[in-house]
This record gives sequence, C-alpha cells and structure tokens, in this order.
Amino acid sequence: MRHIAVSFCTLVFALVCAACAAAPSASNGPAVELRGHRIGVEIAADDATREHGLMDRTSMPADHGMLFVFPDSQPRTFWMKNTLIPLDMLFFDADRRLVSIQANAQPCKAASCALFPSNAPARYVLELNAGTAAKLGVHEGDVATFIGVPSATQ
Repeated sequence: MRHIAVSFCTLVFALVCAACAAAPSASNGPAVELRGHRIGVEIAADDATREHGLMDRTSMPADHGMLFVFPDSQPRTFWMKNTLIPLDMLFFDADRRLVSIQANAQPCKAASCALFPSNAPARYVLELNAGTAAKLGVHEGDVATFIGVPSATQ
C-alpha cells in the first residue's frame, strides 16, 4: 500500500511540474522586455488572432500580455468590443520604440465602443492589464526588446 501512495505522489508531482512548464510565463516562451521588466506574451501575428485578441477573457496574469504583430507600420486603432478586462495598449514602431500609450482602456459590450488610436504609425501593439504601464514607468520613446517573437503571417 505504501508503494502505491509513493507512486501516486510521484505522479501528482510530475503532473504539477509538467503543467507549470507548459504554462506561459515571463521566463519561457515569447517575451517583451521593457524598462528592465520581462513580460511573457501571447502572439497575435495573423488576421484571426489579431481580430480576436483578448476578447472573452475574464483575467490575465500580472506578468503577461498579448503582442499584436503586423506586417507593416501604419496608424493603428484598437477597440474593446467584447473585451472583459481593462487594458493598457502600448503602440511600438518598426524599431520597437514606444510611440503611443492608451492607458486604462475600459471593456465594452455595447454596439458602439470607444476607439483607441496610436499617435503615430505602429507595427506592434502590446496589451497589458490596466495600470501596468504606469507601474513599469513606461514613456513614449522607450525601446522594447522582443524575445522569440515571430513576424506577422498576414
């Protein structure tokens, strides 16, 4: 009986370790480094993932975000339709320089939602939990480092 209990504990430990290794975090997988902070990101690099974004999510870990990767630089406008959590939107140019910040964009379930534009052409948009940009002390002109970020596919 003791052998079964030890085997069961070993199995549970192995499953917990595997789940932790598979979970996205700031230490493995794609990431953005900004002002000395590493943020694990999900990548939205094609039309379908960029269109859906963070819709329908009820939460997001504090050290996590979604990075939208576009094939070109142009003025970008986002909205919060069917997005359930407030977000900061950080717009970066092709050189990964922060060109615009839309802080504390609020969720919207209405037929018509507010628009959140960049102030300059952007190739990347990083969405973070609202308040994160202020906590990190980011400012326009800051440069981000991308780790494991693929290019846009469409």
